[in-house]
Amino acid sequence: MERPSFKRKSDFPDARSPKTPKTTNGAPGGKMSFAQRMMAKMGHQEGQGLGKSGEGILNPIEVKQRPQGAGVGAVKEKTEQAKREAKRAAAARGEEYEDSSEEERKARKKRKEALRRGDGSATASGASTPGGFQRQKTRYRTAAEIEARAEGLEVPNVLKSLIDATGRETRLLTSTAGLMTPTGVQDKETEKERLAKMARKELEGFADAWNESVQRAKWVEAEEEQLRAEMQAQEEEVMRLNGVVEAVEALSGLSLGKPVSADEATKRWEEVTSRLETMQEEYRDEIDNFGISEAAVAAIHPLFKLEMLDWDPLGNPTHLVSYFTRLRTILRVNRNDLALLNGHDDFEGVSRRHKSTTPYETLIYSLWLPRVRTSITNSWSPYDPTSLITLVDAWRPILPEFIYHHLIDQLIVTKLSSNLSAWNPRTSLSLKKHKHPTPLPHTWLFPWLPYLPDTHTDPRSPTGLLADVKRKLRSALDTWDLTRGVLPGLDAWRDVLSTVLQETLIRHLLPRLAAHLSSNLEVDPADQDLTPLEHVLAWQRYFAPKILAQLLVVEFFSKWLNTLHLWLTAEPNYEEVGQWFSWWKQQFPDAVNAVPAVAAEWERGLAMMNEALDLGPERARTELARPAAGPARPVGGTAGTPKPKSTPSRGREVVAETTFRDVVEAWCAEESLLLVPLREAHERTGLPLFRITASATGRGGVLVYLKGDVVWAQDKRDKSLWEPVGLEEGLVRRAEGK
Repeated sequence: MERPSFKRKSDFPDARSPKTPKTTNGAPGGKMSFAQRMMAKMGHQEGQGLGKSGEGILNPIEVKQRPQGAGVGAVKEKTEQAKREAKRAAAARGEEYEDSSEEERKARKKRKEALRRGDGSATASGASTPGGFQRQKTRYRTAAEIEARAEGLEVPNVLKSLIDATGRETRLLTSTAGLMTPTGVQDKETEKERLAKMARKELEGFADAWNESVQRAKWVEAEEEQLRAEMQAQEEEVMRLNGVVEAVEALSGLSLGKPVSADEATKRWEEVTSRLETMQEEYRDEIDNFGISEAAVAAIHPLFKLEMLDWDPLGNPTHLVSYFTRLRTILRVNRNDLALLNGHDDFEGVSRRHKSTTPYETLIYSLWLPRVRTSITNSWSPYDPTSLITLVDAWRPILPEFIYHHLIDQLIVTKLSSNLSAWNPRTSLSLKKHKHPTPLPHTWLFPWLPYLPDTHTDPRSPTGLLADVKRKLRSALDTWDLTRGVLPGLDAWRDVLSTVLQETLIRHLLPRLAAHLSSNLEVDPADQDLTPLEHVLAWQRYFAPKILAQLLVVEFFSKWLNTLHLWLTAEPNYEEVGQWFSWWKQQFPDAVNAVPAVAAEWERGLAMMNEALDLGPERARTELARPAAGPARPVGGTAGTPKPKSTPSRGREVVAETTFRDVVEAWCAEESLLLVPLREAHERTGLPLFRITASATGRGGVLVYLKGDVVWAQDKRDKSLWEPVGLEEGLVRRAEGK
């Protein structure tokens, strides 16, 4: 059921009490609206504009709607109310308001008055153009003006004096200027005007043809001058080419047979070089145009080939360098570098890579490089880098870039890498006992670092020579006998490896130092052996004081505090205890004692001694608090001030020889990996194969074999390829199948 809708009382008109409409005209006795009353309170007067001084609008703003689809300007946008308000505002300012329609009306009025007066500013028809623009009066050139503007033009007299033979009598029309410039507009063209028009067209056509002939004559003259200059340049080029031909023919006349002595060979080289230097100076700009470079290479080729037969690159590394240096320009040695040095920035000639070699590059590649390759492969020992470095420094400015990179990357680096693989840091110290000890790598590898690319000199690079050094050092630190002191040559690698060496020492050496100190050092006031501590402190320059201090806090002070407590509770001599305390403190470097953690341990020992003094010998036995430390060796009955000893009392620590496989297994254990031996061998080396995997089932991962101190892993894509890898994060990811 629908609910009845009720209407409000205000919805029904009440005829009994009609309301009187409000008046808003401001008449006396009229009733004002609420807005009028509020404006009257603020001082507004009827008939005045808004604002304090009445400068505002007087009537409400009207809106004028533009027809749908009409553009701007189709209708007058300004309403009549807006115009009235603008006029009233202008009158209040003392100005006269004129809108666009009034301005246009006044302009039309002025044009009409000018037409009535015969003023030239109006058009002949008297009609105005849209926008107030006037049509310009047509003006024709006279014969005199045409003759003056055309260079060298003479107007024929027949065009200056026209004869009218159309009538019964022949008349001479001499006023050509008048004929050329009509002054009025008539309904019918007269015969005189027709003749004037024909004369004007003929004269203008004659003037245009004349101007065209003048311009063509100038162009022909310029073209002729250019051809003469080109002919002269070609004649000069022919003369220079004849000179080049004569110079090359003179080279062919030299005796370049096999010399009988070294002095004769030097004389021939000097003669050829002098001739080529003369050509280089005279024809510097034509070297690339006339094939002079090819001729120069052909001239020295026989002599150079003979020299390469008997040349010893390591014995005489600077041989012939001076001659090639003098002929750098004519031989186009490193042509890109020479162009840059001469100030040429030609992208096409300098920056682009040349697809073919120059004759000089072919000469060096076919004769010089094989001789150097044979000498490096068969005769050069990396342990003596001086001779080869001299060769590289001498020939570097005159070697093509690709040959230089081949020399470094393919020959020198290969030989250095082979010798570095044979280096065993664990046996470096014992090699001194041999008759011919092998030099340490830093003595023969460091001189090559300035010549090697970044892949071999960046400590963070995963490949390269320094990567091999890091792998060798890690293996050596894992198995080094700490009783033999510091690893030989380690100081030399600090500047090269920087932070990488510090990280390697913390990861591979610091745990072994802690274990060595924990297992071998005993705090015994009666017979103190400092040898284990000396083994640890020998490495102090490689660690920051904070790191070494933390090691001593964990491994030494626990034993030392326990021994001190045992001594203080066994009828001690407090003077001897004090001397023992001071002596131990002197054994540590000042930088380590200054570390807050070590200083706190010394304070603990001093506090224990003071507490024992306060308690006395009897009470200290039972009431002196025991430190939280491990067991200590009992103190003997005759305790005196200990003396440091240079050798251990129980003999030297015996360290079992560790193989590289043990190192790899230990690394796999740290990385939660498995090293699974396979019943297979590598097909080329015959070495046993292993699988490094993260799977508990022993599947997946990567196949490897161990050769020396290097892990060789099978390539992911080509199973026949094996590559050396380091015990690093990359091998972990491959073992995990990533």
